[in-house]
Amino acid sequence: MNEFLSNYVGYAASFFVVLSFMLKDIKQIRIINLIGCICFVIYGYFNGVLWPIIIPNAFLCVIQGYHLAKAQ
Repeated sequence: MNEFLSNYVGYAASFFVVLSFMLKDIKQIRIINLIGCICFVIYGYFNGVLWPIIIPNAFLCVIQGYHLAKAQ
């Protein structure tokens, strides 16, 4: 992934995480935050495998996915 596109993935990740703090419905919060975390994992991977970004966001993806699956 080129640097230009990678930066936009990072901006999208930040946007979704911030957006998740503005919502009130817990399911929407988890879905939007999950999208942001996935974008951060992609961003971390394509910018030189940045483990401090990948590890916590991958962990948060698992947590959000667990709670979304449990709510079904």
